[in-house]
Amino acid sequence: MSMQDYEKLKELLANNKKWPMLYMFKFIVPNEDGKVQQVVDLLPKHGTVTYNHTKNLKYVSVTCRVSMKSANAIIDVTSQVAIIEGVMSL
Repeated sequence: MSMQDYEKLKELLANNKKWPMLYMFKFIVPNEDGKVQQVVDLLPKHGTVTYNHTKNLKYVSVTCRVSMKSANAIIDVTSQVAIIEGVMSL
């Protein structure tokens, strides 16, 4: 994600007046070199994580539903995961 994308996301999240809120993180992760575990390790520990593999097992969709306290907390997690090469944020 570019800085512009993070700013747009932050603006959209800021419009929510009720915090904490239930948020769904969703990432498409290459199923190689432990990247799926790297993503899971960066997600909030109190969330519910689910996985969905592509037919050829090349990619894994990682979804985490979790109560988040602020827009900044969501941006922090998303930006940390984005550092992992090949990960796509949805």
